[in-house]
Amino acid sequence: MKMSETKRFVYVTMLCAMAISLNLFESIYIGNIFPFGIRIGLANIIALITIEMFGIKEMLVVNVMRVFIGNLIRGLIFGSTFWIALGGVVLSSIALIITHKLKSSLIFSLVVCSVMHSLGQVLVVIMFYNQPRMIAIMPYLLLGSIPMGVITGIVSKNALRLMKKI
Repeated sequence: MKMSETKRFVYVTMLCAMAISLNLFESIYIGNIFPFGIRIGLANIIALITIEMFGIKEMLVVNVMRVFIGNLIRGLIFGSTFWIALGGVVLSSIALIITHKLKSSLIFSLVVCSVMHSLGQVLVVIMFYNQPRMIAIMPYLLLGSIPMGVITGIVSKNALRLMKKI
């Protein structure tokens, strides 16, 4: 049975709220646990669930809303944090679209997304803030991105399995 447009809108809106909440939670409470700005990427779980359940357009809405509203709530809209986050989410969204179209495993998809998110953030700092030496941080970010991508991939896989039962 096809989902009504209203029901679809409500689900995507709830996914946006979850992504924003996870993003804020992670930035406020977990943000400084790991060195070099490495984060778990909890909101990526919601992005993967969204693309699997609803498609590319909806995943893009969730990811962009997460960056805009998350930075707006923190009072950082259009500041450096906003642009760095947007660079990461754009590159990770492109990676997620490609891995989704290639029908890659969920874990592989989120590892690639995690790596691309880090790369996107570093590229923004290099290009817009004229900091070419930031590339030196990439090996450390990769060391964090790969295991974090595996963790979020496993969580996403289990969450999708449970959601399909509903």
